[in-house]
Amino acid sequence: MVSIRDALSSAADEGIITAVQAEKLVPYLLAANSGDNEEQRPAVSEVLPAGDAFEAEESEQPRFVRGFHDILITIGVIVALVGLWGIGSLFAVLPAIVILAEILIRRQRLALPAVALTVALAHWTGLFALLVVEVAAPAGLDMLTSWLLVLPIFAAVLAVFYWRYRVPLALAATLLSLFLLAMDIVLVLLSKILGSVELITEHTGLAASIFLISALGIFSAAMSYDIADPARKSRQSDVAFWLHLAAAPALLYAMLSFIFLRNVSGEWWGDATSPSDAASVLAIVIVFMMIGLIIDRRAFVTSGLLSLGLAIWTILQRGGVDFSDYFSVTVLAVGVVVLLIGIFWQALRRAIVSILPAGITSHLHPVYRPGR
Repeated sequence: MVSIRDALSSAADEGIITAVQAEKLVPYLLAANSGDNEEQRPAVSEVLPAGDAFEAEESEQPRFVRGFHDILITIGVIVALVGLWGIGSLFAVLPAIVILAEILIRRQRLALPAVALTVALAHWTGLFALLVVEVAAPAGLDMLTSWLLVLPIFAAVLAVFYWRYRVPLALAATLLSLFLLAMDIVLVLLSKILGSVELITEHTGLAASIFLISALGIFSAAMSYDIADPARKSRQSDVAFWLHLAAAPALLYAMLSFIFLRNVSGEWWGDATSPSDAASVLAIVIVFMMIGLIIDRRAFVTSGLLSLGLAIWTILQRGGVDFSDYFSVTVLAVGVVVLLIGIFWQALRRAIVSILPAGITSHLHPVYRPGR
């Protein structure tokens, strides 16, 4: 039998009611079903009760898979499109994507195939946009200017796909394309104003600042969807998930670029990287992990694991610590960190969120406290 939460969530996805109405109806119907009176109904923004422990542990679970049927259909979609891509032209694949979307998304509303078809459409759009640039753009066009032609095509195609099928990934990809387009426009204008052919390598500080502002814009968009659905029961939470998945590494590497400005056009972790550089990277990664705990988004933890490992390796190797196998020690350290954060996620989140002002915590995903 479908639960009250799932039924209201599906109704919100169908547009029958709004996500806000669904959030308000959940505690009301649960209380009515259990015979509780109005004073006993829990608010969505309150701490999750012990009965919702499973939901607390699965607080970041986009609705990709609703059964093995989804997985089977997705495998068929991928295999069929790969085969069609091999024997057909670029323009033969698009009708197949549309037909499959009409059947699997529009009619059957399958979540995982919707993600696969969105990725396939994004891949098709990229190839099509490159073809447009190759045919329509003048010879010798620089990379930044060529992206002015590519990104609008991405945004337009994915926006139409979202309008028709309401796939969260499509909306997130559309927004991401628009942010990248805005950043690219700024970079092109500055290149013209400063007379710089290679703005990113010739004005690294300026370029890093623009990257950081753009990443903050993506993060702000992700948080706006999170705040609009703190209970994470509607499509808005899924959009936020995909945006955070892009915002986390974008913010991380935008901040790291300030540390490695001298190597922006080359390798970041080289012989010139000092233990103090590695310590700065380590501090940034720790801050990112704390942000992930506060907003209950694990992308901010996973995006920094590679940098965490490189920072630990650099500190150990160049800080005078004697080990026979730095690689194994580093991998072990990263693994222990991941396990500790993963196992004690809820406890760590309670500890951090408890010291934040109520004005902030009221907009965050509810904190799970056992025994309540």
